[in-house]
Amino acid sequence: MTGVVGAVVEAWDELRIHKVRVLLALIGVAVAVTAITGITAAAQMMNQVFTEQAERFGGRATTLMVSAWPTGSTTPSPETYDAEFTRVVERYGIEYASRELFTQLIFRFPTGAQQVQAQVVDVDYGAMRRIQPVQGSWFVPSDVDRFAPALVVNETFLAQLGVEELGAPVTVVLGGDDPVRSTVVGVLKNSWAEEGPTVMMLSEHFARWATPDPMWGPVVPSLSLWVPPELADELTGLVRRDLQAALPGTRAEVYQQGEGFDVLEGGVRWVITGIGGVALLLGGLGLVNISLVTVRYRIREIGIRRSFGATSARVFFGVLMESVVATAVAGAVGVMLAIVVIKNIPIEQIFGTPLDDVPPFPTSAAVVGMVSATAVGALAGLIPAIVAVRVKVIDAIRY
Repeated sequence: MTGVVGAVVEAWDELRIHKVRVLLALIGVAVAVTAITGITAAAQMMNQVFTEQAERFGGRATTLMVSAWPTGSTTPSPETYDAEFTRVVERYGIEYASRELFTQLIFRFPTGAQQVQAQVVDVDYGAMRRIQPVQGSWFVPSDVDRFAPALVVNETFLAQLGVEELGAPVTVVLGGDDPVRSTVVGVLKNSWAEEGPTVMMLSEHFARWATPDPMWGPVVPSLSLWVPPELADELTGLVRRDLQAALPGTRAEVYQQGEGFDVLEGGVRWVITGIGGVALLLGGLGLVNISLVTVRYRIREIGIRRSFGATSARVFFGVLMESVVATAVAGAVGVMLAIVVIKNIPIEQIFGTPLDDVPPFPTSAAVVGMVSATAVGALAGLIPAIVAVRVKVIDAIRY
């Protein structure tokens, strides 16, 4: 152990002596390590961005989409659907679940009554789809017990109410058989520039106050279940079986949504790795040339050390460690530069959406950068070390 520490200290002293030459060669190594580490970390961040965007549309990994569509002339009542869906959630101990249906509801705007696209969900839907209101907030469990419907609307809906900011309570009349004044609790960003008014409301409020338009057909809710990935396949079959038995005259379907995303799949990973590898090798070649020149200047020193008893192994290891220590330092600098760059990437400006769960800088990327730099240093120091070992003592002293 003492010999290794001594070799490292000696290698560092030699690097300080030849720091200008070594620095020129190590710039390429540091840049290559920054590129490899930074690209790997940036790819992980992009994976998180795409994953969160996919989860907003299709649900978390893994979400089971459950439906039981009537196949005959009769349709189970909404109360029957709710009872069976609740029984499934309780039977399998599912933590996050949400009923869901789409319909049209009439709201009375200042300009007149208008049919609005409505989505009926439960409170858990916000967590399952990463809902992020730009104003106000998403539904909370206590909203279920309100004495009037709570609404989460889009920006167009709010604009048609003649309101810009959701400051003071904003209300709108929900039309139907029993008109009721509803309260807007949150505002979502429009999905696209020309999106019409849309509204989201809780299933309990829909059942209590809403009057669906019969022209849109029977009200058939679906069910979303956020389950552990390892249980998804098993629960798919069990839930389908249970609903098919409990809701005769319907066709139960269960399918999975919410798959992971990886921008470094397949050939892209090899292209990035190849580019970084070529850059590292170029930096290593520069270090080989400088190390060979340095060894030629140190032939007399090596001969004197050999005459005082330095073994071939000690000389070989000492020269080799000079390159290893140099590239390890360059690798550390490259990793730190990559961390600084990645931490200052304006994610929201680049991707147009903030991250709910910002991933930490991947340790694997830093390890890959350091290992790559150290390996290149070992390869770069191999030839100079062999040349140093082959130096004859008498010739070196005469040199």
